[in-house]
Parts: sequence; C-alpha cells; structure tokens
Amino acid sequence: MTPPSAAAPPSPPLVRDHPAQPPRAAVFLPVCAAVGLALGVLTNLLQGWLPWPWSQLANSGGVWSALAFVIGAVLAPRLCAVRRIAVAGALAETGLVVGYYGYAILGRDGMGGLVLPLVWLGMAWAVGPLFGTAGAWWRSGSRPWRRVVALGALGGLFGSECLHSWLTLGYAAQALVCGALACALPLALARTRRERGLGLGAALLASPVAYAAVYGLLDGISG
Repeated sequence: MTPPSAAAPPSPPLVRDHPAQPPRAAVFLPVCAAVGLALGVLTNLLQGWLPWPWSQLANSGGVWSALAFVIGAVLAPRLCAVRRIAVAGALAETGLVVGYYGYAILGRDGMGGLVLPLVWLGMAWAVGPLFGTAGAWWRSGSRPWRRVVALGALGGLFGSECLHSWLTLGYAAQALVCGALACALPLALARTRRERGLGLGAALLASPVAYAAVYGLLDGISG
C-alpha cells in the first residue's frame, strides 16, 4: 500500500509591485478645488476681455453655481457617497472665490473690502453642496422627482440671472440669453417628456425665488 502523497506547500502570498491606489476622494477633491481656482482666475480675466455689459456675466452667481452642478454630474458615477459630492461642490465653489479675489489682489488693483469676498465665500459653502448634489441627482438619481428638482435648480439659476439682467441692470440682450438658457437646459437634459414639463415648471418657479434670495442679499449688503 503506497503512502499518501505529501500535501503541496502553501503558495507564498502575492507581493504587489506597485502601491495600492489612493482613495478616489483623495484624488478628486483636490482636483475640484484646483479647477475652481483656475476658473476663478479665468472669470476675473474675462471681465477685461469681454465687451461690456457681457463681461458681467463671466462672474455671475448663475455661472459660478453651475460649476458645482457640473462637478456633481461628473463625479456621480465615481463618488457614490452624496456627502463627498457635496464636499466636492463646496471645494470647487470655494476655489472660484479664492481664484477670483486672489487674482484681483495679485494681478489687479486689489479686491477692496472684505465684505463681498466673505459673502461670496459663505454662498460658496451653501451653494456648492446644494448644486453638487443636484448634479449628482440629475446624473444618477433613480427617483424621477430628484431629477426634476435638479433640472429646476439648474434652470432657476439662469432664470434668476435673467431677472437680474432685466429688472436690476436693464440689459435686455443678456436677459434674453439667460432666459433662453433657463428654458433650454431643463428641456435638453430631461430624460422623458414628463420630466421636461416638470423640470421647466420647476425652473420657472425657482427663478424668482433665487433672484430674491441671492440678489436681495447682495443689494442689501452693497446698499
């Protein structure tokens, strides 16, 4: 009777020849801040490059807030946790403020007082998470009402700019462009006919609310 064969020795553990990949948040969050910083500098430069009164749209609240929406939409498949996407939106908006006023200090005649920079920074911390989440809801939201809210928020951004250009500044052409964007974005980005109608309706409702909240605050501070 032959003896049983000896068991084969266990295989040595695999040794990785490269370090483990860093967490995605550790990569994406600094990139969001850097993108915001660069675009903040760019919006300051565009004020000098674009003809008046189109230059005032370069650093408008609607354009700035739209960055957080785009950040949320891009990161939604990569950062599943909504809280991380909210942080990414806040970092991007903070970078915008720091880049804009940082360039004003280093490349122009200064930024004036601290009141407006601090107000915009406070708005960045509020708007960044909100619109970052909205962008993620639009991109990956499984519930239709979340996508409708996201589309209404994005359209309402430019609807508020339309009202500001028309009622406060008296710029009819800029108001027309922003109003067209407020209507076109929900219609173009919706997935279904029902979402288009509800998203457009939500944008029309959000426009005066955003106008009163944002520009009412700014007018009160500047006044």
